[in-house]
Amino acid sequence: MNNQPELYPSDFKDKVDSERKLYIPVIYKFTISHFFAFLWMLLSIYLSIPWIRELGTHITIPGAVFIIAGIAYIPGYMNAFMISSLLFDKQPLLKVNDPSEPITILVACHNEETAIGTTLEYIKKQDYRGQIQVIVIDNNSTDQTFEKAAEAGKKLGLNLLVIREHKPGKNHALNTALSYTKTDMFITLDADTLLHKSAVRYIVSRKLSSPPDVCAVAGTVLVRNSRENFWAKMQEWDYFLGIASIKRLQGLFQGTLVAQGAFSLYETEAIRKVKGWPDAIGEDIVLTWNLLSTNHRVYFEPLAVAFTDVPVTLKHFFRQRSRWARGMIEALKVVKPWEQKSIYTKYLTGANLIMPYLDFVYTFFWIPGLILAFFGYHWIVGPATLFVLPLAMLVNYILYRYQKEVFRQLQLKIRKNKLGFIAFVLCYQMFMSPISVWGYIQEFFRLKRIWK
Repeated sequence: MNNQPELYPSDFKDKVDSERKLYIPVIYKFTISHFFAFLWMLLSIYLSIPWIRELGTHITIPGAVFIIAGIAYIPGYMNAFMISSLLFDKQPLLKVNDPSEPITILVACHNEETAIGTTLEYIKKQDYRGQIQVIVIDNNSTDQTFEKAAEAGKKLGLNLLVIREHKPGKNHALNTALSYTKTDMFITLDADTLLHKSAVRYIVSRKLSSPPDVCAVAGTVLVRNSRENFWAKMQEWDYFLGIASIKRLQGLFQGTLVAQGAFSLYETEAIRKVKGWPDAIGEDIVLTWNLLSTNHRVYFEPLAVAFTDVPVTLKHFFRQRSRWARGMIEALKVVKPWEQKSIYTKYLTGANLIMPYLDFVYTFFWIPGLILAFFGYHWIVGPATLFVLPLAMLVNYILYRYQKEVFRQLQLKIRKNKLGFIAFVLCYQMFMSPISVWGYIQEFFRLKRIWK
């Protein structure tokens, strides 16, 4: 069943006409959002003058500006830009609601014998009307992944092909599978990721409803194992609010920066033209930036939802997020922001250039400043730093309202996770920034890559 309400032709025309009357060109949204963010930053600078003078007496005025810009001015500007952009966000209507085009789903696996059967079961439950071909790639597994996948496919009656790729690396697995792909579009799916029953229908509908230069659509990935422990509870809100807000912002400006390998749709020929997935620790990031640099666009579909397992130990969380940070630096080295074709993707990718600075300041100044504040020294962390909090809370509130509507349409319920939310708001960045700094160091010194 289609989760969207049925619209009769006259109703559909009225709704489209209404949207056209309210339509604001993207360039106007982009300009207005920057104007609002710039005003907020000017206000922040004005109010922080006493703070700069006080801190400057200890470390010089330039040093004070360097620190305060990294923990207040720039984060405030980015939050203000995000708020105004999200208020403008209005997902275009789907012109295609019930597609029937054949689609291929690629599932790269490494030692996933316990998970692959359930993943395939959820593919089987899709309400998609078209033919679904599934290709499972056993990437140098040492367990029974190959046999378990073949067994599950036969039991479920799936149109399934299981192949082996002995060369380690997800990029090698996916590039091998690409040569077996016969459909015009395909989806990549992680072996521990479960699709909502309408996920394929919505993500294909978004691609077919988009302009011809849209070559990929990122799905929404949420946390499946959030009840497991504290780490998972905190990450649930990161996926639900943090990552989703960034993707909505990027989608509004037609340049989603990561069509994540966990669940995204791609145009087969476009991927072949950029020669598939690169040999990079952030292969999906570099691939997406390569696509954007060829004058293609990448969209985001909030209703195409999948649920994945997140790390439940600090060790694995540390490795995953440092890998993501390292992948961002890889992408910046391969495709320079100024080489992007669109003004929006120039800005969005260029914003990543400042992330190492922000993470550095947060790690080596804000966190020590917080410790000093507990002992009565408010040189770095004091009442003025609270000025950023209202913006951050407003971003979370706006996103929560968006996500609540998404869950309503998909007939899902938001889990009650108050502890995880409090930890996400107050503590999450204290883990993320130091971990990201380590990822930058790994890439700078070309240290050994660690995936798991």
